[in-house]
Amino acid sequence: MCCAVVLAIAAAALAEETATDRFQKVADRLVAAINAADYAAIQRDFNEEVLKAFPRDKSDAFFKGLVDQLGKIQKLDAPRFVPPNQAILPAHFERGMLDLRIVLDEAGKIAGLWMQPHAPAIPAVEKHETPLALPLKGRWLVVWGGDTKALNQHHDAPGQRYAFDFLGVGPDGKTRKGASNSNEDYYAFGREVLAPADGTVTDVIEGVRDNVPGSMNPYSAVGNGVVIQHREREVSVLAHFKQGSIVVKVGDKVKRGQVLGRCGNSGNSSEPHLHYHLQNTPILQDGTGIKCFFQNAAVTRDGKTESKAAYSPIKDDIVEPASAPDAAVGILVDPGGKGQ
Repeated sequence: MCCAVVLAIAAAALAEETATDRFQKVADRLVAAINAADYAAIQRDFNEEVLKAFPRDKSDAFFKGLVDQLGKIQKLDAPRFVPPNQAILPAHFERGMLDLRIVLDEAGKIAGLWMQPHAPAIPAVEKHETPLALPLKGRWLVVWGGDTKALNQHHDAPGQRYAFDFLGVGPDGKTRKGASNSNEDYYAFGREVLAPADGTVTDVIEGVRDNVPGSMNPYSAVGNGVVIQHREREVSVLAHFKQGSIVVKVGDKVKRGQVLGRCGNSGNSSEPHLHYHLQNTPILQDGTGIKCFFQNAAVTRDGKTESKAAYSPIKDDIVEPASAPDAAVGILVDPGGKGQ
């Protein structure tokens, strides 16, 4: 039997805070309908594009053949959200296992559906071994970072659970110079982005235009990006580079602190910023996030600056590389104030 079912029509992004619940509800209805041979109910969850591409006669035959071959679905594992609009749910049949991949549109209708051979989860390390440096120069505001949904909008996406978003901070303590609607108005735009550790470039995404601030591009969510493998299960993902600025290519060996490109506003980004996370595979959609700690960071919190030897960024901190790798930990006066 051919396991690939259908065909997805790209849909707009779902809000991460509600995505897993929405997918779970649709998947539960789909499983109940498959097990009951209620083919009309299956069709009711399809959007118009899928109904045209996968009409009733084909749909009925497929799902009947699926149950004849593998039996009924006994249970679904929890959904793994794949931004911007997909989820994968391992489905346990009476005589086998498949991965149910669903794409939802903005209305919560199925815009794409696959039954694929089950791919076991890739193991993730509990603690990374690669020494990491902040992948940036200058002062940056941590706009998202931390271990809870309140601190980190990426929390519900398995690969990005411990991701960070950094906004550039200027000498005035703010993230932008004025009030114009241009990328150049933001301190982050055009700043150098650095390799956080030695490794091999596995993926480079280029050619995505920078957004006008306030607009987002969910159809190319990463935008221009670089993926670096440091060791077998430790991979850095850096996203939203300025179009045309990336200076490395797939296969390059990079060194810690080497320039990769410049910060931009490409992809699913509303203003110039750097997205960074560490995960366990270079295959973006299959990744599990790894909590990471950067070496030698100067961290400003509540108007005081402290040099930290191992630091995991938290929302609203202002960070920059420490002036010296072996700088003593101390409390300093922050002359610039907190970014806004």
